[in-house]
Amino acid sequence: MNNKDIPIHPDTTTFPHGKCAGCHDSAPLDFDFEYAYQPIVDLATRSIYAYEALVRGPNGESAASVLAQVTDANRYRFDQACRVKAVAGAAQLGMKEFLSINFLPNAVYRPEVCIRSTLEAARIHNFPTDKIIFEVTEGERVLDRPHLVNIFSEYRRFGFQTAIDDFGAGFAGLNLLAEYQPDIIKIDMDLVRDVDHHAPRQAIVRSIAGLCCELNIKVLAEGIETRAERDFLASCGITLMQGYWFSKPVFQGLADIPDSAWN
Repeated sequence: MNNKDIPIHPDTTTFPHGKCAGCHDSAPLDFDFEYAYQPIVDLATRSIYAYEALVRGPNGESAASVLAQVTDANRYRFDQACRVKAVAGAAQLGMKEFLSINFLPNAVYRPEVCIRSTLEAARIHNFPTDKIIFEVTEGERVLDRPHLVNIFSEYRRFGFQTAIDDFGAGFAGLNLLAEYQPDIIKIDMDLVRDVDHHAPRQAIVRSIAGLCCELNIKVLAEGIETRAERDFLASCGITLMQGYWFSKPVFQGLADIPDSAWN
């Protein structure tokens, strides 16, 4: 989800029932949405490591058709609804792997309060909280980086994993990484595209892989569409992968990986 240049509101008042002011005052949603789930594989074990929840319209329409309806007035309620629906859908589908959920850092007032709906959804649907990954795109223009670092730190304290998506494409980059080391970094698909025969991209990907190894961060390459891309990334020691080569997102379902994707 990309909602750029949205300022973080300073109001962090907490109401007696546990909701922060922003979530309490947020306008109700007047549109519906669902999820598609795309597998993230571990090439080393030839298994599915996780599924990323990708927002879709109620009949499978594009993410853009949903995000176009998100406004300053309803984005807080939307962010909360996304978390709950993603967890509920994963549990209903019998997901045993990690569930990766995108979140809007500019829609979080106080992470220790705003996370309560996720914890409650996990409890109701019996989905393990240690199987949830919260990821934020590096392309999200976060106007208050310390706020994002605080969100990540709180989520880790609650037992969730954290990830930075689209690494190498956005506004935070190494400055964010110096302040906070997530569990996973997802290399932007523009760096992955044709990486097998593009020397500058190869150098950048190798550097990211080496840096993350030193920082004890898992590296995930996304947007893989060819065997050659897969094989180059594997040669760099990257085994977590995501892309059409393995499977497209499945609307309200979980994909199986064809044998040809591993060979």
